[in-house]
Amino acid sequence: MDWEISFSTSNGRRYNLGLLAECEIVSSVDNLTDTATIILPEANMNKVFNVQGELSRGTEIKIQLGYDDNLKTEFVGFIREITTNDSSLKIVCEDALYLYRNKVNDVELKATNIKQIATLISSQIDPTYKVISDYTITYEKFVIHQATAFDVLKKLQSETKANIYFNTEKKELHIHPPYIEKGGDVVYSMQHNVEQSSLEYKKAIDKKYEITVESTDTKGKTRKITSGTTGGDQITLKVGAMSVADMKKIANAELLKRSSDGYEGTFDAWLVPFVQPTYSAIVVDADYPYKDGRYYVVSVTTNFSESGAKRTIQLGVKLSR
Repeated sequence: MDWEISFSTSNGRRYNLGLLAECEIVSSVDNLTDTATIILPEANMNKVFNVQGELSRGTEIKIQLGYDDNLKTEFVGFIREITTNDSSLKIVCEDALYLYRNKVNDVELKATNIKQIATLISSQIDPTYKVISDYTITYEKFVIHQATAFDVLKKLQSETKANIYFNTEKKELHIHPPYIEKGGDVVYSMQHNVEQSSLEYKKAIDKKYEITVESTDTKGKTRKITSGTTGGDQITLKVGAMSVADMKKIANAELLKRSSDGYEGTFDAWLVPFVQPTYSAIVVDADYPYKDGRYYVVSVTTNFSESGAKRTIQLGVKLSR
């Protein structure tokens, strides 16, 4: 097992961490932010760094993990806080969402879309960040009032069900329809490279939902559209002023998420093969071939310590057999 954790301070100095007790990285398309938590013995840490003098909120960090000098970049972000607990020291980090916790200007936008809104707030936070979006949700009106850029992104994600995430290393803010963005491919066999599983396979016929989306237009009139199975579990989503066509997109996205054939739960695998959210996981089970298929990876939690490394993987919808 190999690793490299480096810090870049505002004055241009760079440090490599010399010891590590534990590292956990949580990455998910359902969360706006990826996080990394580093734990190390406090006494030894103080021999390497003067923590208060060298590392602080906002210090850039890069984490690479792997085997035999073959390292993969697992996380790039910023220190959010440093805490001391008993005899250990904890460094909690966030990806570029850390920067977006600052306030943006109040504004009322008319006839705008999700990409234009994200581009506006990004220009106020850091103009070097590029917004990459292929989600065409349009708002008749969108109001930003006493909000941070994080608040705005959270509202957009909540209302549109978009996959919103950062590629901090490339300075990109991504916004995509659910389960559309394509990462890499990875193969898991229940008999060979799955260590432990709590997966449960469910068929769409057993998952019945009725999704209602409500919107209030600029004149105060309420619109409603419904998608799914009448009599199924009812879920109501409230969104801003937008067209019926865009409301249907949101309803169908939520229905796809909840009522497709496939696995629910998580499974544990090793550090190799490398996998991230947006990857397509080909899952093979020699004992139950009907469960075989290509699944969308929703989240990956990576744990790395002296005792070993593992990934806990959550699957989303079944993309194909």
